[in-house]
Amino acid sequence: MSTIRLPDTDEIVTYRAPEEPVPVAPEPAVSAVSAGAAGAARAARAADPGHDTVRAGEPAPPGPFGGGTGAHVPHRTGQRSVRLRSRNPDDFPIPTGQEEEWRFTPLRLLRGLLAGPEPDGKVSVDVVAPAEVMVTTVGTGDPAVGRALVPLDRLSALGLARSPRATLVRIPAEAQLDEPVTIVVHAAGGTAYGHLVIEAGAFSGATVVLDHTGTGTLTDNVEIVLGDSAQLSVVSLQDWDDDTIHVSAHAARVGRDARLRHVVVTLGGALVRLSPTVSFAGNGGDVNLLGLFFTDHGQHHEHRLLVEHDARSCRSRVTYKGALQGKGAHSVWIGDVVIGKNAVGTDTYEINRNLILGDGARADSVPNLEIETGEVVGAGHASATGRFDDEALFYLMARGIPPEEARRLVVRGFFADVLGGIEVPALRERVLAAVEEKLAEVSA
Repeated sequence: MSTIRLPDTDEIVTYRAPEEPVPVAPEPAVSAVSAGAAGAARAARAADPGHDTVRAGEPAPPGPFGGGTGAHVPHRTGQRSVRLRSRNPDDFPIPTGQEEEWRFTPLRLLRGLLAGPEPDGKVSVDVVAPAEVMVTTVGTGDPAVGRALVPLDRLSALGLARSPRATLVRIPAEAQLDEPVTIVVHAAGGTAYGHLVIEAGAFSGATVVLDHTGTGTLTDNVEIVLGDSAQLSVVSLQDWDDDTIHVSAHAARVGRDARLRHVVVTLGGALVRLSPTVSFAGNGGDVNLLGLFFTDHGQHHEHRLLVEHDARSCRSRVTYKGALQGKGAHSVWIGDVVIGKNAVGTDTYEINRNLILGDGARADSVPNLEIETGEVVGAGHASATGRFDDEALFYLMARGIPPEEARRLVVRGFFADVLGGIEVPALRERVLAAVEEKLAEVSA
């Protein structure tokens, strides 16, 4: 080892070719404010009161994509495939909060980040990795930078433009790492920018943990590049102090027959806005995007995902689950999946679940599909927001389990599939302990 220190109502839209009908949801957004399970159900139903059906091979109804052959699901925010991408921050106007990409984000809390202030903060990067892993620093103009990420918004572009350098973590081809690579990013006040590139060579296998701690205002980008047949697991833990602002874009480029597991755990921070995107560089890629967030009193946690299927026979699964408690707790989940016209044989599904633990919390959930080919294996999404299952609590309490312990068991079961995606036992236990600590706060 070496150490390097560097300065519950589901609205589902599903498509299966060639014979099964495709429900087309005119408004796939689900937005629910905690008002009990019945109130959440009414809000979800009001967001999507009905479906139209299109069969494969029939003209799609008029809409943002016009008519044509095959099935097209209207995309509420416009076609992601033609969205502006640029390394130049000036190409993106300063948002007002009326734009679709920014309408959920409390811009007043960004501490002037949109204006691109000069960095005056301190951020340290500690990398602990097996000896065969190469860790270097390069300029942001280096060819290693930009292979997976071209910024999709102003803050991502500012993060790239303002970063003095990029940290490059390279896992050699065919290396099979028994120990995880741990990257600790610690902020110590002020405003800072950063850029990280994680490269997994062809036929390699590894786990990388990003551990974010401290306090400050940070805008950064993370690029993840997988070579052909590589297998990589990346876990990003946002364990910030309660006053931290963190805006980050994660961009993954997945090679032929490569497999990526990307796990996001967001616990701390006053405002955390994380935007994972995935594209495929070759056929047969497989990605599993998992997320766990626990949003507490006054916190804003926002996760905006974009999966672009632009190669054949690729598979993606998205599972994000969140718990919310306390007045002013606000979570936002946006799940966009784009299936391009050449992405024959795509198999994709995304799901978001939100558990409201008390009054005053709000969860916004917006799943979207954009389909440009009729030759897919499957495509669908689901979203639900609700309170505790009273019957489950009663069942446990009727067997002598105290109420507080029963609540912990229900929440642990709710998060079980996401926690199972964290392959580092010590980290998994740390996350579970943090979740139970938050639960104890509301029970006290």
